[in-house]
Amino acid sequence: MLNKNIETFIGCDNEYQESKIVIFGAPFDSTTSFRPGTRFASKAMRSESFGIETYSPYQDKDLEDIAVFDGGDLELSFGNTRKALGQIEEFADKVLDDEKIPCMIGGEHLVTLAAIKAAAKKYPDLHVIQLDAHADLRDDYLGETLSHATVIHRVWDILGDDRIYQFGIRSGDRSEFQWGQDRVFTNKFNFNGLEEVVAKLAGKPVYLTIDLDVLDPSVFPGTGTPEAGGVSFVELLEAILQISNLNIVGCDVNELSPMFDHSGVSTAVACKVLRELLLAISK
Repeated sequence: MLNKNIETFIGCDNEYQESKIVIFGAPFDSTTSFRPGTRFASKAMRSESFGIETYSPYQDKDLEDIAVFDGGDLELSFGNTRKALGQIEEFADKVLDDEKIPCMIGGEHLVTLAAIKAAAKKYPDLHVIQLDAHADLRDDYLGETLSHATVIHRVWDILGDDRIYQFGIRSGDRSEFQWGQDRVFTNKFNFNGLEEVVAKLAGKPVYLTIDLDVLDPSVFPGTGTPEAGGVSFVELLEAILQISNLNIVGCDVNELSPMFDHSGVSTAVACKVLRELLLAISK
């Protein structure tokens, strides 16, 4: 008997109703400031995910043992940033209303704004943990207020002071760091202090956003804005495992540009990060 040819991320072919976690792609990179291509990340990750196993020896867990639904890629409006963000928010609203955890594959980092906007409506006490190379705290970039360079500033517009925690930051305009000094928690270069933040946020709803350029480009060159001095895969994994002890109500992995790493290693790393994230947040 023949079945429909539907490609999902490895081990994520469960039915929507039975799944607690819903992954979906947001293939949008219209505001990318340097090298575009993140719109192809989710498709590449689904295809290349079959090069890894469903089982994680790090966590002794298997994707086959948890229920994850792959909702595919959203059909987003290119050329209309606000409309595209609205489409992402609408989908995330649906997932959250159904008491499930949205896990988005970007796309550029701006897509995070829409998912957090949806989560903040359901969870007014929402806090955000950002693992990233870039502060993303500009108020505008070249006159545009909606950009992957402004996304966390726009998140602050929604959440306000003392609700955003940044780790791994090693790039940004001086004014970003000055503006954020009294508004967000920023730990530069690494994940020092994460344990204390996890303890502080115990019991609170948390959205986790992972910009994959937090990884050192020697590990992850396939991104639009690579920044030397990043963390290792193991350091990122340890951070994810720490954060997963919290009440994670939404998450995303973004900023893979597959064509900038012809070896395919960056896509393989992104797949492994997503696998570990899904297993970590599954309760």
